[in-house]
Amino acid sequence: MKKLVVGIVLISILLSCKDSKEVKIEKTVGVSEKPSVKDSVQKEEEVSVVDFKNDFDILLPRSYRTYEGENPAASLTKAWIDLYEQNGEYYLGKADFKIEKGFDECSGDSLISIIPKNKSIVFMDYSGLKLGKIKSLKINKDKIWPAEEVTYIFNNINYTLRAEGKVLSSEIVSTDDNKEEVFKKVENYKLYLTAGNTTEKLLLTEQSFNDTFVVLLFAGDIDGDGKLDFVFSANRDYEEERVILFLSSKAKSGEAMKRVSEVAVQFDC
Repeated sequence: MKKLVVGIVLISILLSCKDSKEVKIEKTVGVSEKPSVKDSVQKEEEVSVVDFKNDFDILLPRSYRTYEGENPAASLTKAWIDLYEQNGEYYLGKADFKIEKGFDECSGDSLISIIPKNKSIVFMDYSGLKLGKIKSLKINKDKIWPAEEVTYIFNNINYTLRAEGKVLSSEIVSTDDNKEEVFKKVENYKLYLTAGNTTEKLLLTEQSFNDTFVVLLFAGDIDGDGKLDFVFSANRDYEEERVILFLSSKAKSGEAMKRVSEVAVQFDC
């Protein structure tokens, strides 16, 4: 009888070990590192947004530091195109400006400042643009926070901007024109665009901000193709000024617009 009991116990232990091994194997097989089709598409979109080269250069009406004898502002000429605002309307004209030279105490090097004649938004080294008044939209909401979306109608086409991201905190702040607004601290921010019947595409993404956020500066037809173009401010830090230009005429098939140029200026000390 003793031998029979011992035999049964041994068989039970062996079966338990076998079951345990089978469970472990099932768990291992169940874990897959291969991304889904959706994840793959999103990853490709994010790479295309982050990794790009300027189609042409743009500059802002501000001061630029000199590094190793070179200064970005030195490339600006009268042949560049100026996108500027006048009495609520927007125009394209030949760059009209003057240059002032100075010294930057923080960098310990020279400084070149672009002083525009007009209320300029951005200067573009793109001669293919038609000069004169351009069609534009009034921007009623320039910040699109996570879980929000805004739709603009331009030439009977709906352009919907939709945002995702994590809101860490929010507070009431005072603006430069003595108004109050809600400001949110956001990370993992993504801004998507749907235009008409096109598939929603990732327009821009930022992992984090330091007391800054994405702001829509301009919405209108810069390139004259009857479709909407955007200019965004996308400062990642309070000691940076960064502007990104999107044009519809440069878009690939199935896209509403393409990110064509970016300029980022640091003024930390």
